[in-house]
Amino acid sequence: MSAKKLIAPFYERLALILIGFFALGYLVIIGKDLLDPMIFGFIFAILLLPVSNFLEKKCRLPRSASSLLSILLLIGFVYGILYLVGSQISKVASDWPMLKKQVTQSLQDLQQWVNSAFHIDTEKQMSYVHSTADKIMASGGDVLGTTFGAISSLMLFYVFILIFTFFILLYRRLLLRFIIWVFRDENQHIVMDIVENIQSILRQYILGLLLEMVIVAAVAISVFLLIGIKYAALLGIIVGLFNIIPYIGIFTALLLSAIITFATGNIKDTLLVMGSVIGIHAIDANFLLPTIVGSKVRLNALISFIGIILGEMIWGLSGMFLSIPVIAIFKIIFDRIESLKPWGYLLGGDYEYKKPAAAEMKTE
Repeated sequence: MSAKKLIAPFYERLALILIGFFALGYLVIIGKDLLDPMIFGFIFAILLLPVSNFLEKKCRLPRSASSLLSILLLIGFVYGILYLVGSQISKVASDWPMLKKQVTQSLQDLQQWVNSAFHIDTEKQMSYVHSTADKIMASGGDVLGTTFGAISSLMLFYVFILIFTFFILLYRRLLLRFIIWVFRDENQHIVMDIVENIQSILRQYILGLLLEMVIVAAVAISVFLLIGIKYAALLGIIVGLFNIIPYIGIFTALLLSAIITFATGNIKDTLLVMGSVIGIHAIDANFLLPTIVGSKVRLNALISFIGIILGEMIWGLSGMFLSIPVIAIFKIIFDRIESLKPWGYLLGGDYEYKKPAAAEMKTE
């Protein structure tokens, strides 16, 4: 009598899946300090892998030297972008006498508007300002200490990312051989297919972010030029750069744009710029980000949106950045394991399954 294969009931399998998800989420939360910079390092290593291979094979450099030089080139690229933005900001600084005069005039106009709208004379307004300034100065030490601690932690986080990037590039073949060994030699072709697709998808994801940044900057510059705002190019670049940072980016771009516009224009222009920045961000968050970035990693917009929210709940700001590439990695794995293909279809939807579905409808 042959033994029949026992299949667990659906509710039992569902309970095990949910327990596994909760356990995995708990481990991810407590392991943030290690996993966060490691995953960023993994992404940057994939981005720099073609450069490192070129330096190693064509320039005959040792792997350690090619890995280090690739990271230095990345640092130089980021420094070039920051230098470009700094040069634009220096143009604003060169107009400081005019800006100081404009700010003084704008403050006087603001005081007159407050006086006419709320019937608060200038002396009371200045007393409120001085009172608030005294409170800020009284707590200045705590604010300075908190800011210094946050900057120190952020710089240490960036250093860890660079270290992980270097070691992943240096030991990439060892890591690949380990993965192949773990999943046995007979599954080598599946493992290699997953690795190659992960590299391709993550590079497309980074390309999508850059494309989104360029589109947002171009739209912002065009809108500011139509409004007639001075330093429209600088404001558009600021909006494009900071807009890819969820939550914090929009407030930073809004604050900087409002300050620069207020210093070079009037209250009406400031309100127009603030409204434009909020409108551009709303369009980007609801249409551009899911369409451009989500399509590059072959994820549908719903999964991209849910992933961003869950990433923020688990890891905060960095989790929002990493959510889409991590989900894309899971999708690649799911698509190549027979029992997990329905989950891969759920993450991707009709991106690659549209034609087979149509063919099935015709046969039916």
